[in-house]
Amino acid sequence: MKINFKKLNHVQLCIPVGKEEEAREFYGSFLGLKEIEKPKELKSNGGLWFEIGDIQLHIGIEEKQNKSKFHPAFEVDELDKIEEFMKQNNIEIRQEIMIPNLRRFSFYDPFGNRIELMEFSKNVEL
Repeated sequence: MKINFKKLNHVQLCIPVGKEEEAREFYGSFLGLKEIEKPKELKSNGGLWFEIGDIQLHIGIEEKQNKSKFHPAFEVDELDKIEEFMKQNNIEIRQEIMIPNLRRFSFYDPFGNRIELMEFSKNVEL
């Protein structure tokens, strides 16, 4: 059997128990993502869901969190302006290894989740 993958539906990051309001502030107010309602069947699990482009970002609750290399990477517009905004708000930026025609950096959310933002060059050479 060949599995027909259609698209990525969601990415899940985790936060500690009791930190939903802080996550709502960071992802909703600071990053400007639109919160969407979780299905009633999942509300008792805690956490939050947001729209991010044409996928969803699920923020789950986890008792113990370990730092790892796992991270979502999101393509954005105006990466320079976003970087300046992050720096003005004391978010530490980590420049990532250069890749031709791609600029990118990463940062950590208040819960230790690494998030990468990237923008492709407008003058891509084929």
